Amino acid sequence: MFDYIKGKVAELSPAEAVIECGGIGFDIMISLQTYENLSGKENATVYLYHYIREDDEQFYGFATKDEREIFKLLISVSGIGVGSARMILSTLTDEEIRKAILEEDVNKIKSVKGIGLKSAQRVILELKDKIVKGGGVSSIPGISAKNSALADEATTALVLLGFTKANINKVVPDIIQKNPDAKIEDILKLALKRL
Repeated sequence: MFDYIKGKVAELSPAEAVIECGGIGFDIMISLQTYENLSGKENATVYLYHYIREDDEQFYGFATKDEREIFKLLISVSGIGVGSARMILSTLTDEEIRKAILEEDVNKIKSVKGIGLKSAQRVILELKDKIVKGGGVSSIPGISAKNSALADEATTALVLLGFTKANINKVVPDIIQKNPDAKIEDILKLALKRL
């Protein structure tokens, strides 16, 4: 489907952005976190989530892949829709959300407007294991931009083989740092020996 859009920031408000790409203006719903990131920029890359229902079709946009990953996790929780997920990301950063879930900080999640006690408890209950296993993070910490594409490719391949992102994130950065000129095949062979 759609992964990202790169283009001119034609319009920007705290709730939505219009990104012009190829002469077409795409209306994208955003969080305050993304709004702050896009403010003052003429051109931007926005990572997309394409929301489709019988009576509605909308793009939701994010400044980072990690923010989009947290959004996808949040909307997987029963009772949390796209509006609530966007409100959570407007109130807390993706890192604060991960931390609150891991620490079972119900009050932090409940502090978001429209999120009650039961919803906050459900978010923690349904997402804690996924966060522990490395869900909600698309990028690997400790990797330079130069090797990021290589690391992403290795991570995708290893996830498809059944390994968890948490374990992959412990091994792949170390392999790339010790072997900066390694090809994808070499990284995968070394990772398979260590996982």
